[in-house]
Amino acid sequence: MSEDNSSLALVTGGNRGIGLAIAHSLASAGHRVVITYRTGNAPSEFLAVKMDVTSTESVEAAFNEIEEKWGTPEIIVSNAGITKDGLVLRMSDSDFEDVVNANLSGAFRVARRATKGLLKLKRGRLIFIGSVVGGVGAGGQVNYAASKSGLLGMARSFARELGSRGITANVVAPGFVETDMTASLDEKRREEIAKSVPLGRFCTTDEIAKVVTFVASHDAGYITGALIPVDGGLGMGH
Repeated sequence: MSEDNSSLALVTGGNRGIGLAIAHSLASAGHRVVITYRTGNAPSEFLAVKMDVTSTESVEAAFNEIEEKWGTPEIIVSNAGITKDGLVLRMSDSDFEDVVNANLSGAFRVARRATKGLLKLKRGRLIFIGSVVGGVGAGGQVNYAASKSGLLGMARSFARELGSRGITANVVAPGFVETDMTASLDEKRREEIAKSVPLGRFCTTDEIAKVVTFVASHDAGYITGALIPVDGGLGMGH
């Protein structure tokens, strides 16, 4: 990383939720931040490009635009993803493949393209947003759990392949997070979930963002191939 901690950071799916919190945290740490979004409008406070991580052509075009306008991203946060929950007997091939394509293959497409620039810089951070579900599993989320579990093997392979060039690769794995999605759960279900967490509460998006910002920093230069849980103890041992 740049010694002055003012690198260009890219956050996929940075227009809402965890991604937006990460973008704000990185900006507060002094980084220039570019977010990607697939639909809707981008927040006006950040540099932004459209990117569909399920399309190699879209990823290539977005990176070309970023590099032409703002330079080479040194911090890559692969956050974009989707869910298509359902019981396994009712889960179609497309329900499984769409989630894996967005969450796992999408992260690969972004990291592969980003690596071109990082190898030239001889430094960089690849940070993948995983999930506690990737380690412990979840009923109704066979597709999502598989996609998030796959990120760890991928990140560790990137870590081994790119480490000699000063590039780290890590997975930050949140547990249950206070987002619009969890806010819509009924109170009884929220209490049940909170009781299953040793710390007894949901995580905030800011708590995840601060960990990502540390992993992106110069101080985290000797951390690579790691699974870093931010889950209140829910996934301990996994």
